[in-house]
Amino acid sequence: MLKLRLLNSIAPAYFFTATTVTFALQFYFFIPAIFENADARINSSTLLHGAFFLFLILNALGNYVMTIRFPAASVQDAGPLVCSPRCSDHVDAHYLLNGRHFCKLCKKVILRRDHHCFFTGNCIGNRNMRYFIMFCVYTSTTCLYSLVLGVAYLTVEYSISFENPLTFLTLLPLSIGYFFLGAIPGLQFFIVLMLYVWLGIGLTCAGFCCQQILLVARGQTWCQLRKGQVVQTRSPWRSNLSDVFGRQWVLGLFLPVQTVGRLQDHAADQKDC
Repeated sequence: MLKLRLLNSIAPAYFFTATTVTFALQFYFFIPAIFENADARINSSTLLHGAFFLFLILNALGNYVMTIRFPAASVQDAGPLVCSPRCSDHVDAHYLLNGRHFCKLCKKVILRRDHHCFFTGNCIGNRNMRYFIMFCVYTSTTCLYSLVLGVAYLTVEYSISFENPLTFLTLLPLSIGYFFLGAIPGLQFFIVLMLYVWLGIGLTCAGFCCQQILLVARGQTWCQLRKGQVVQTRSPWRSNLSDVFGRQWVLGLFLPVQTVGRLQDHAADQKDC
């Protein structure tokens, strides 16, 4: 439990640090070096890529805040917390007889709990699933976009050719050796490290996003899937997606705003019971 609580504190700090570093690299190194003219004038390409990156990162941060602002919880559940005698302290959620879960980190009953997200420090469930999905979408897009511009920056500034697919695979081990031999500057080595960080985060968030959308369409949560629970009453996938994304789902695709109202939360409560 101590390791989980420590991870619950470290993960948000890691996220904000990676976001700050990505923002600084984009606007102080990548975009100016790649898209500005030789006389350092700002052109339309610089403004376009700068605005697009701001759109991506602000949506990622906005949905991150919304995931924390609207935590998943079952405020109407006043029943006793029933746990199996075989439940270990290493398990972060206790299965309840009424089909809901008690998170030992959040210390509350979670309605339609999917999992505990350490990057946001709370559980993903009935009220914040949409924001978590959009957070994954924009975080993965931001990371993969930063990866492309980082590769372009290394090509422009350090004349590294990526025509051979093996170049990216061997870039990190070679950069580590060259850095300790003093053959490459520290900035180049740091950017190479960030390329692999962006690749890892981008692919992980993209995988989370695809998994969550599939589970939502099936009307199932990761907790239910992991425990082998079968959903007794399956609604049409359109209805399941509407419960999570709300009626104004198109607006939610482009802006980190609330699209799931209290009435839909109440309907989800009744449906889960």
